[in-house]
Amino acid sequence: MRSHHTIPLALLLSAIVSNALRIPVTGVRKTSSDPLRRRSQSVSVSRPVAAAANSPDASDALNLTTIRDLLYLANITIGSIAYPVQLDTGSSDLWVHASSSPVPGATPTTTPYNLTYDIGWASGYISYAAVEFAGLSVSSQAFLDASEASNPALSYNADGILGLGFDSLSSIDAMVNRSDASTGRTFLYNAFAKSPSEPNFMAFSLQSVEDADDEIQGTFSIGEYEPQYAAVQNSSTISTWPVSSPSRWNVLLDALLVGSNTVSLSSSVSDVPSGKAVIMLDSGTSYTYAPTAVVDAIYGGISGAQYDLSVGQWIVPCTEEVDIALQFGDSVYPINPLDITPISMSGSSTCVGTIINETIAVGNDAFDWLIGVNLLRSFYSVYDFGDYDSSGKMGDPYIKLLPLINPDQASIDFHQARGGSPVNVTYNAANSSSSDLSGGSTSVTLSNELVDTLNKVGKYLPAVLAIMALNALILLLLIVAALIYMYTRRNRGAKARKTRGRLSPMPMNPTSTFGVPTRTESHIYQPVSMALTDDTFVPPSPAFSKPGFYSDMRGAMGERPKSVA
Repeated sequence: MRSHHTIPLALLLSAIVSNALRIPVTGVRKTSSDPLRRRSQSVSVSRPVAAAANSPDASDALNLTTIRDLLYLANITIGSIAYPVQLDTGSSDLWVHASSSPVPGATPTTTPYNLTYDIGWASGYISYAAVEFAGLSVSSQAFLDASEASNPALSYNADGILGLGFDSLSSIDAMVNRSDASTGRTFLYNAFAKSPSEPNFMAFSLQSVEDADDEIQGTFSIGEYEPQYAAVQNSSTISTWPVSSPSRWNVLLDALLVGSNTVSLSSSVSDVPSGKAVIMLDSGTSYTYAPTAVVDAIYGGISGAQYDLSVGQWIVPCTEEVDIALQFGDSVYPINPLDITPISMSGSSTCVGTIINETIAVGNDAFDWLIGVNLLRSFYSVYDFGDYDSSGKMGDPYIKLLPLINPDQASIDFHQARGGSPVNVTYNAANSSSSDLSGGSTSVTLSNELVDTLNKVGKYLPAVLAIMALNALILLLLIVAALIYMYTRRNRGAKARKTRGRLSPMPMNPTSTFGVPTRTESHIYQPVSMALTDDTFVPPSPAFSKPGFYSDMRGAMGERPKSVA
């Protein structure tokens, strides 16, 4: 028998030592035909799943009434009464549907309002009351006192929903602001503004087990970390999209890893870098909704899997392990395969994919994917609204995630529950520094040791590169110095040329010995001074004595002129 319970805050307040508090979150198994999904009415969706689930022709094995699902509840005190509410990061309003209206201890207004969700609605009057939650209190908090409501969460004894989104998404605040009032802010906004020196973050752990009859416990905290997950402080910061003044907990997904493959991503949201997708983290949604191409890439390659058009979901053999991971920046977050293909209530041979293809109408602040608790359970999530600076301005929000799934151990757990043999899980981590993620990739095997090593490499790589650059510079200087030294030494060792004078005797070797008598001694030229004033020129003997040689030429040339030197 499925049951749920919550621990009253009164039993926990005695342990409070600061404004921050960790509270248990009760997970309730869902058997309703309506998947629990809450988004503001500004985003429209097409929902083939809900229509098929409500159809009397849908078989029990494929009907969503057979799919195990979860919603997470915690107590909130309004006035002096504690109400179990669903915790929803996908909306920003607080509303309760109490057993009587108006809520005891509340001050109602004459402002009627109707909150409309993708599934369900709540109608009543905006009221004010003292509200306390997770050790934080607001003396006059605006909320919707719903006299009428229709929402799947009410089927599990929840009395309403606590929206944990940004103030800009609050419909109540928008309504109150029409009269130029600022009293319609969300509970978290008011609580953080009351204590600006305190950390402005909340953290979730949403645990899961395979046994459908067990109760699932999780934790929720504001301003502090669960001790066993304190390592999340060292995780990389994931900026929201847009970075400043977002309306939703949207972030950029850098890559989807399916086994050893990287699935190409794209976005319909304006100004999103190529190869990335905008995803919304929504604790108020049971399943995950993504574009058809993405869902087909996840389930289409599984042996024996088939898409059932009547229900809009993939039907997967329960023994087939589906290994996927989300990549944000350079960090990879594996997903528990047991949450990707949960077992049908009607039998262990049929499993249904919990990542559902759906077309989401894109708005100014909308998204491409909606990530529900089926994926959120695989990591410890921290949602930071941004801290106040010295001028009282709140900084940009961000998210931090701590992976809770070891892919190899998850494979062992999967096959222990479903049968078969575990596998070694290896992902191809995409290069997130490139705007085009369809390029090359580097094969990595995920493990805690590897992640720690990569973090250290990333930390010390700039210093290593700087040392290498310095060494290269020193080597270059040494080479230049050596060249200068060699050049200088070469010039220093060269002998200066000794001037021989223009009247120095110069030896001459005859160019031809044809017809020249052999001399027994070398010929010597006597120097002749050009400074002499008298003509002392004596014609030399003919250089050649061959008879008849030059005889004609000599006669033609005539007498040689006398020297005038």
